[in-house]
Amino acid sequence: MKIGCPKEIKNNENRVGLTPNAVSAYIAAGHEVFIEKDAGLGSAVNDDEYVAVGAKILSTAAEVWEQSDIIVKVKEPLSIEYPHMRAGQLLYTYFHFAANEPLTKACLERKIIALAYETVEEGNSLPLLKPMSEVAGRMASLMGSFYIAKTQGGRGLLPMGVTGVPPADVLVIGGGVVGANAARVAAGLGAKVTILDVNLQRLTYLDEIMPANVTALYNDAINLEACLRTADFVVGAVLIPGAVAPKIIKKEHLKLMKPGSVLVDVAIDQGGCAETSHPTTHSEPTYVVDNVIHYCVANMPGAYARTSTFALNNATIRYGLMLANKGVEKACRENAALKSGLNMYKGVITFEAVALAFGLMKNYRPVDSVLGVNK
Repeated sequence: MKIGCPKEIKNNENRVGLTPNAVSAYIAAGHEVFIEKDAGLGSAVNDDEYVAVGAKILSTAAEVWEQSDIIVKVKEPLSIEYPHMRAGQLLYTYFHFAANEPLTKACLERKIIALAYETVEEGNSLPLLKPMSEVAGRMASLMGSFYIAKTQGGRGLLPMGVTGVPPADVLVIGGGVVGANAARVAAGLGAKVTILDVNLQRLTYLDEIMPANVTALYNDAINLEACLRTADFVVGAVLIPGAVAPKIIKKEHLKLMKPGSVLVDVAIDQGGCAETSHPTTHSEPTYVVDNVIHYCVANMPGAYARTSTFALNNATIRYGLMLANKGVEKACRENAALKSGLNMYKGVITFEAVALAFGLMKNYRPVDSVLGVNK
């Protein structure tokens, strides 16, 4: 197989789809790898490192797309990249289709094969989402702590407090990987932390592993509103794999919150878990609604690009080798985790939540039908 890695072009997206370590693994398995010139610089990886392990450096993104059977990226293609996509080409990256109708329709029209990192599911876990969820969760508490400073428009609280002054009150909505990491970092800073979730088994687990300054509560309307009233910053960490995030925080809830409090909506890749959330960039990360600072950067881990790139590749290479060695159809037939990641196949949607998000059920077919699997 010919595997290509173009440079990421999303605003301040400094990650890169392949590390030299991953390139080496593909080449050892008998594949060719093409890297766009300077694609790795944002993650402190130079072209010489790729060449040293056998990659070929191409001058432009167009050349990489044209010569490759498989495109390995980090973020979804942007509109300027749509013309590069061709029928039958496999794209292996994050897509978050359910929050992006133009991308969904473009990929349908171009008849690509879309293997989405965020819906690969194995043993009730999301192994290709997990490393970036860890980064984003830990970042969320750092960003909340930063923007609550008065100089950033916040309430002017030091998260850990000082002698005689209490610490900040942090609310984390969602107790999954993002939420658990956000809570752990906030607790480590010395804040008073509350996690809300609806999964009692998860709440029991969190109660057992979290420090004493973290409280795990059931997420119902009364608890949510009480916690929003006291929170100095809120982390939105709600996820339904592959589907639009539920709007847990309504616009009227902002009236309950303290002026100058901060909302970090990590669910923004899937549309956000607050009605007032919309995607922002690292260049312009925040905006204010009803005196609440909203931080809704859709590619948070891009800020810590080298850590994020290597963590992501550690997870993606195993499945990437399956796809390259066997081809997407055979790999998905033989591996249920990969099959769950197949969102689109040559002009049809194969992940139901994506079709439902935009009323495109006429374009939907069950994944087994396109793979020729008998149920």
